Amino acid sequence: MLPERLNPKSYEEFLADFSLPVPPRFNFAFDFLDAEAARNPQGLAMIHLDPEGRRREYDFAFFSRESGRLAAALKARGLGRGDRVMIILYRRVEFWLSMLALHKLGAVAVPSPALLTPKDIEFRVNYAHIKGVIVEDSIVPRIETARTTCPSLATLVRVGSAPAAPGWLALEEIAAAAEPLVKGPDSPGGDDPFLIYFTSGTTGLPKMVEHTHSYPLGHYTTGVHWHDLRPGDIHLTLADTGWGKAVWGKFYGQWMAGATVLTWDFRGKFEPADLLKVLAEQKVTGFCAPPTVYRFLIRQDLSAFDLSSLRHCTTAGELLNDGVFHAWKKATGLSIYEGYGQTETCLQVATYPFMEPRPGSIGKPSPLWRISLLDENEQPCPPGEEGEICIDLAKGLPPGLFTGYLDEPEKTAGVKRNGFYHTGDKAWMDEDGYLWFLGRTDDLIKSSGYRIGPFEVESALITHPAVVEAAVTGVPDPVRGQAVKATVVLAPGFTASEDLTLDLQHHVKTVTAPYKYPRIIEYVSELPKTISGKIKRAEIRERDEKTAN
Repeated sequence: MLPERLNPKSYEEFLADFSLPVPPRFNFAFDFLDAEAARNPQGLAMIHLDPEGRRREYDFAFFSRESGRLAAALKARGLGRGDRVMIILYRRVEFWLSMLALHKLGAVAVPSPALLTPKDIEFRVNYAHIKGVIVEDSIVPRIETARTTCPSLATLVRVGSAPAAPGWLALEEIAAAAEPLVKGPDSPGGDDPFLIYFTSGTTGLPKMVEHTHSYPLGHYTTGVHWHDLRPGDIHLTLADTGWGKAVWGKFYGQWMAGATVLTWDFRGKFEPADLLKVLAEQKVTGFCAPPTVYRFLIRQDLSAFDLSSLRHCTTAGELLNDGVFHAWKKATGLSIYEGYGQTETCLQVATYPFMEPRPGSIGKPSPLWRISLLDENEQPCPPGEEGEICIDLAKGLPPGLFTGYLDEPEKTAGVKRNGFYHTGDKAWMDEDGYLWFLGRTDDLIKSSGYRIGPFEVESALITHPAVVEAAVTGVPDPVRGQAVKATVVLAPGFTASEDLTLDLQHHVKTVTAPYKYPRIIEYVSELPKTISGKIKRAEIRERDEKTAN
């Protein structure tokens, strides 16, 4: 069913030779996972490290058998096709079992982060009409607080060893007594609803992003070509299962590539040295993490860890600055390959292993997507001119593109218009076809005729040792139209002062074009963020406007 792996020598060869057939009723859990378990039952699917550091191995036969049992158990307890089920399970093995079980059942998985408050849970359950939840027992009290005002909730499943609350089912118990659900002539697949992710809501309430059963196929390129995975590889993507990056990096594409997923279920504060120890001891060959993680790692003594098994490193989620790229390469001998996509899509743009990485560039379009940069009149932009990243829909929806924002047709129509999906993200293309990300269209700053992307200035600021985090926005200016403002969180040992402000401004002028330097710098203890960790620049702008008035 999957295409034969390509080993192109160039991007042009990749585009010419790539194809990805999409079966009309494809169901990942039945058509890939169960088939792989039948072909290679003892194939190592996952290495799991629990919060206490215990290591366990799971083969494909385990995931096939146990997901089938759980699917049958959930069906017997009232869940069926189209029912929406919230999952909050950190990085437990049961997350994968639950997802696969819902895929087989035809219920719609709603992966959610463990940071949700009872109020967040109440909003999402009622907004999405969620019928069931599968959560770790530590989350049960929050569900109990919310469920009094959640009339749609009917099936409650818990994972863990804590005493059971009334009305809750123990996942392990109900699955153990069931016979596995098998594929039938009317099994779900194809265009049936498959997955809902709530966007993180940087500019308003979260929206529901719906994907169909073809979505996993869109991640074939992610695992096989961007992560460059092969059978026998061990891959670690550092992502919580409440976010889309988890299924990008530790599920569909990696298994389709034949790799073993390493799942590190750490809890509490992230410790860079602990991650390096895991990479070394587990002999990880493929690694993906946001640039922030790499920034923490290069501050460690990398020579103290045996990273010789590492073969390929990738990053996404924010821009990677030159300093981190070169420091990592100097220490490990490995480049970092960037990628770009959204909750609404799979991997849209990437630097592939057969391309020369250009630090700061997100790479070139995936062969799955016909991508154009369009100007404000929706005309193609020439090289060097910034435009909005848009996906051509003339030949239909590519696998991995969302169907729309559920129950918000006007918002769907706002991004899917005139034959294109408009991402809302700005970029420019160089003469060689590499794309350079600028930021959200709403975040771009227009100052004295220049258009300045906040990421460019933020990337320059965080290379200064005094800066831990920075958010760059535009503020009204009577002369320039807008002035560049930086809201900065300082590293321990540094104190806000006029001298430090001058030093940071000078630093930005030396790292990037001088006209981009922040004319205003505000020091804060923390930045406003969504629960996924994205900076709420809109909130900073709103606060500045209120202050100005």
